[in-house]
Amino acid sequence: MANYVFVYKGGGMAATEAEQQAAMAAWMQWFGGLAGAVVDPGTPFGPSKSVGTNGSVNDGGGSRLTGYSVIKADNLDSAAGMAKKCPILGNGGSVEIYETIPIPM
Repeated sequence: MANYVFVYKGGGMAATEAEQQAAMAAWMQWFGGLAGAVVDPGTPFGPSKSVGTNGSVNDGGGSRLTGYSVIKADNLDSAAGMAKKCPILGNGGSVEIYETIPIPM
């Protein structure tokens, strides 16, 4: 088993409190359905900055990343299968999946 980072792009914050609660319930249901594969549910991202190779600092990241989670899976294909039911997909967002590479310390 390996760990995979699910990086969320796009989607958006629900407008009303009722919609926000429904969205949170959808996320909790999805996490619950992953049957113990959730290593770190992660968090949404807030404001960001990006630093260029010349040291310039700009407001906002160019990648539109909106959050992350860490999931344990047998392989990358299995992790991608888990991502297919992610609630962000129904809200115009997408999921990028990266295998983490353990580094001995």
